[in-house]
Amino acid sequence: MSFSPELISGFIAFILTLLVFFYLLGDNFLFRATIYIFVGVSAGYIAAVAWHQVLLPQLFLPLISGSGGERTLAFIPLILTILLLAKAFPPFSKMGTPAVAFMVGVGAAVAIGGAVTGTLFPQTQAAIDAFDLQSATGRDVSPTTQLVEGGILLLGTISALVYFQFSAKRRDDGKRRRNPLVETLAFIGRVFIAITFGALFAGVYTAALTALIERLNFLWTFIGSL
Repeated sequence: MSFSPELISGFIAFILTLLVFFYLLGDNFLFRATIYIFVGVSAGYIAAVAWHQVLLPQLFLPLISGSGGERTLAFIPLILTILLLAKAFPPFSKMGTPAVAFMVGVGAAVAIGGAVTGTLFPQTQAAIDAFDLQSATGRDVSPTTQLVEGGILLLGTISALVYFQFSAKRRDDGKRRRNPLVETLAFIGRVFIAITFGALFAGVYTAALTALIERLNFLWTFIGSL
């Protein structure tokens, strides 16, 4: 009986899948061993991708065979990398603070830029387009339906933003309370947020269920192919 690479890889996947299902019996060594293998393989894959797609072409090759300008630009991340590695050694950990500060600053800028250009602007544009009555003809809906849908979308957008507004004025009784209109919009926003989280949870649950069905189908197919 010849063992092809496909058969060997399928057998390994079959065993690892069974070991993951051992978690149904409780946290045990077999399940933890499988998780350790998964984490180790994932870390190795990420390290290989980082080396071949980032470190080698963006750092080491410019330092070795790049022009003067390329070497100068590559020298800056090299210094930051060395400083960041100093964080692993307590006596020199303070030397890595500038590199960490640079990473946090860049990360925050990317996150804010992504939120503005990828969420706020598209959401604003979507709220505006929802009142475009010309698009109602292309969608084969009445202008009234278009306006109602646009109103719901605009209400959800505004109320969800108002929900995160926490400023309040002090009343005569000494308690801080928000304006009744703001409080009402915040409640509506909480409803929209709850619906959104429910839909996201349903999507995650569906994806997990799909993965489970795929793994069970794999086990059945592999057993049938033996």
